[in-house]
Amino acid sequence: MRHPGRWISGGIVLLLLVAIGQAFAVGQIQWPVVGQFLAAEVIVVGFGWTLLISACALALGVALGFAFGIMRLSENPILRFAAWLYVWIFRGTPVLLQLLIWFNIALVFPRLYIPGLVDERMVDVVTPFVAAVLGLGVNEGSYLTEVVRGGIASVDKGQTEAAHTLGMTPGQTMRRIILPQTLRLILPVLGNSAIGMLKFSSLAATIAMGEMLNAAQRIYFINGAVIELLFVCAVWYLAGTTVLSIGQYYLERHFGRDASTAAVGRGWFASWARRPATPEEA
Repeated sequence: MRHPGRWISGGIVLLLLVAIGQAFAVGQIQWPVVGQFLAAEVIVVGFGWTLLISACALALGVALGFAFGIMRLSENPILRFAAWLYVWIFRGTPVLLQLLIWFNIALVFPRLYIPGLVDERMVDVVTPFVAAVLGLGVNEGSYLTEVVRGGIASVDKGQTEAAHTLGMTPGQTMRRIILPQTLRLILPVLGNSAIGMLKFSSLAATIAMGEMLNAAQRIYFINGAVIELLFVCAVWYLAGTTVLSIGQYYLERHFGRDASTAAVGRGWFASWARRPATPEEA
């Protein structure tokens, strides 16, 4: 059968791509400047700070997500309410607003005082790096809390009952039975969170954190090559997200293979158990 609609839609998309490419080719963009600053030391160092902020914030978000996700399912009403309040506050306000609040938290708590451990000015403790990690990580944790709660709830309740029958405590059941399966179930979401965190780290430029976008801004404020430096950042962000996407793909394939192998094994065992007994076994 002929499909003229496919050829027409494909031709329209191809024309649009050519038009966009032509616009960038003839636009007022100094492509040699892009190549000049692509490997500039200040940009590379800024990208290193971007990766560090992303990794620390994601680790904090995952830790908070698992902690508050378990609290959401707790039988203790106070813990459930505290977890709900955390999600309600930090998921209901913009991440940029949270970054600015963390950066100015010294106006609320002038000193960080823990008897016998810490007694410092808050402005010295919450540096732009710390504020960026706290703002991004705490916000991400509020989203991952609901993801973890859903992942835990999706694990078959029979496995919990079987673990208790074997004499496992609730803590052992959570660590050895529930959380490993939950991690496999939410792995795609964690991969997307890592990619999103790499991009959201650019918001740290608003609180004077010297990550890549902030470094690019300092350069184009001097030489005026605004669009060129922004394209330099775009190339580095695309490179980082591409590497993370490849890693996510192989991790999902690895865990999916383990799950399918386990399912095949269970199916083989079930079919073996249902077979007629041989005379020797009888």
